[in-house]
Amino acid sequence: MSKNFSDCEAEQEKEVKLCTKPFEPMKSLRLLQINHVNLEGKFELVPAKLKWLQWKGCPLEALPSDFCPQELAVLDLSESRIKRVWGQRWRGGYKLGIGQMAERLLVMNLHGCCNLTVTPDLSGSRVLEKLILERCTGLLEIHKSIRDVHSLLHLNLKDCSNIMEFLDDISGLRRLENLILSGCSKLKELPKDLGSMESLRELLVDGTSIVKLPDSISCLKKLERLGLNDCLSLQNLPISIGKLGSLRELSLNGSALEELPDSIVSLKDLEILSFMRCGSLDVIPDSIGELESLLELLLDGCPIKELASYHWYIIPSEELIKLPDQIGTLKMLEKLEMRNCEMLRFLPDSIGNMLSLTTFILENAIIEELPESIGLLGKLEIFSVNDCKQLSRLPASFGKLKCLRQFLMVGSGVTELPGEFGMLSNLKELKMGKNPYLERLQNMGEHSGLTVLCAEENPKHTVSPTSLSSLSLLQILVAHSCKISGIIPDEFEKLSSLETLELGHNNFCSLPSSLRGLSILKKLSLPNCIELKSLPPLPSSLTHVDVSNCTALEIISDLSNLENLQELRLMNCKQVMDIPGLDCLKSLKRLYMIGCNACYSVINRRLVKVTLKHIRNLSVPGSEIPDWCIQEVPSFSSRKNHDIKGVIICVVISLDQQKQDDFRDRVPAIVDIQAKILRENNPIFTTTLYLLGVPKTHEDQFYLCRYLNFNPLVFMLKDGDKIQVTMRNSPRFSGLELKKYGIHLVFEGDDDTDDDEEESLDETQQSISEKLAKFFSSLCSSDSGSCEDKNVTPEH
Repeated sequence: MSKNFSDCEAEQEKEVKLCTKPFEPMKSLRLLQINHVNLEGKFELVPAKLKWLQWKGCPLEALPSDFCPQELAVLDLSESRIKRVWGQRWRGGYKLGIGQMAERLLVMNLHGCCNLTVTPDLSGSRVLEKLILERCTGLLEIHKSIRDVHSLLHLNLKDCSNIMEFLDDISGLRRLENLILSGCSKLKELPKDLGSMESLRELLVDGTSIVKLPDSISCLKKLERLGLNDCLSLQNLPISIGKLGSLRELSLNGSALEELPDSIVSLKDLEILSFMRCGSLDVIPDSIGELESLLELLLDGCPIKELASYHWYIIPSEELIKLPDQIGTLKMLEKLEMRNCEMLRFLPDSIGNMLSLTTFILENAIIEELPESIGLLGKLEIFSVNDCKQLSRLPASFGKLKCLRQFLMVGSGVTELPGEFGMLSNLKELKMGKNPYLERLQNMGEHSGLTVLCAEENPKHTVSPTSLSSLSLLQILVAHSCKISGIIPDEFEKLSSLETLELGHNNFCSLPSSLRGLSILKKLSLPNCIELKSLPPLPSSLTHVDVSNCTALEIISDLSNLENLQELRLMNCKQVMDIPGLDCLKSLKRLYMIGCNACYSVINRRLVKVTLKHIRNLSVPGSEIPDWCIQEVPSFSSRKNHDIKGVIICVVISLDQQKQDDFRDRVPAIVDIQAKILRENNPIFTTTLYLLGVPKTHEDQFYLCRYLNFNPLVFMLKDGDKIQVTMRNSPRFSGLELKKYGIHLVFEGDDDTDDDEEESLDETQQSISEKLAKFFSSLCSSDSGSCEDKNVTPEH
């Protein structure tokens, strides 16, 4: 039987009072959780057979002397006010009951007990295996009785920042397997007889002030993990470290290490070796290649200029110029990462001998070509050459990488793909081209673009679509700013596994009708394709479609089959006259259409209840807001039996196109409108409305944001609070004007109506989606000239 009193109510109140009397008849109680509870009464009434007590946030300074469940195995008093665990002391030792309780304890958790100044006297402990004292920041002393707890397996003193000395005699801790002293920043030395912990498997002393490791460390024959990160006073390792025959991980990140002892090559089981941010370490011995089990070598931030290297990360510094030929001897290497190697010019041919390599990350280097031997990496699964701007081609052997699943070359200088590229039969993700937003921020000049999937006249820069269409397992294809132009041929439909297709910032004028055959495509992203004139029928599997800023787009095929579509972006598609099927998109959550002035009146009639049922964000041309919105909530008032479920905010803004600024070209949204909760006229929460789409017209634009009950703008509301909508004090956008705004509160039951006859109901009884639909239809219901009446002029 178990009893839990640490429910949500207790958490909210932080401290609940309970009496011990109700526990008296609970003879079978074994597990008791009373977190943040103030227990009052006679503690002897707590069942004697209790095995597990969790009392986080215990308000007592010590456990009462009459509390003595004799079979207690787990005691969790973490984050408590405890100053000492055991209470009344009798001459000759603790009171009998207390001694019996300590005798059977297996686990004691005092994590975060900041008032504890000395560890408990564990003289009576016989079977204690785990003692957690992490983050006991007030702890000054480790009681000497710990050294005699022969059963102890795990001792955690992490972040006990005031501990200055560890035990001077640890000969009794022969069974200890885990010793964690990380964050004991005042600890300057480890016990000289450290080697007597013959069962130790993990020793973590990260962030301590130790100057050296004792020579006896060589006796830790079972040690598998040694953590010495951020030991700023540790400059050398003892020669005896080479005798740690079981060591698998050695980490000295951020330490003051100046050199490695030659004996390190004796660590034949070592798999992970990490020296990141070791600013004084400038030489790695060539003999490190003898570490036959090494899988990971991490060297980020080390001033090393030449090295023989290993798995997981080689992340050398910016000064790395070359890799030695010996790198090919690392037969066990599985992962090689080299980021920001801005001086690395070439790779040795021997890299093809790294037959176990599965991941190769080479980013922001100045290499001009890859060696032909790259094709020998038969196990390679992930390969990235992102931002290698000087890399102009891929070797023909690239097609031999049969296991390659992910290939990334965004920001590279590659202008053509080899014909053998289509042989990558297991490729699932391909990302290439440029990052147009990053390029704009850096004000970079144009590069010669990758001409993939295009039909240009110059065959030298043309890659046959056949080489990609054979990639039947490809799931993600990203090719931004690749100067893809002309007409994309129908071979495209053979990419039957495609789920994401992103071809933004290209120059093609149409998409193949076979696009509809991509039956599992979920995301289609084509922003800023300024020559795209029509959108063909789309697959019904789509959830996201983005054709924003496609300024030549005129025709969109019927979308009524897209029942799963959640997001549709059409910002600044000023030539679009209609969106057939919009009124059938029953899963739509986000619709962005600012700047689509040509289809203003048609779209307003297509924004029906079905479309608006789940809408969270909406933007369209318009200069009005619903009359059921109010400019300010002067004093929030909760409703009995009807919880607040949401807040709707509507705004109308305009952006003066004559007042140009750099900011509008760098961000995709208006970020100058804010909503605030004020309590007693003091702001307690402020959020910026994410108004996606920056208008390219001076005409008014309408935005709607609906915040649900998990948003702070909703769940933080209390009676008497005020909600305001304002513009940022120093707007980022020049010429931005907040013309109108309104707020509407959504309570439980306000949007639950599914009645088809809802239109005839009184407005106060209508759902939010029905009221929105009536609002939009009213804008253009009078006559065909209603757009002019509303001061919105279509732009052609």
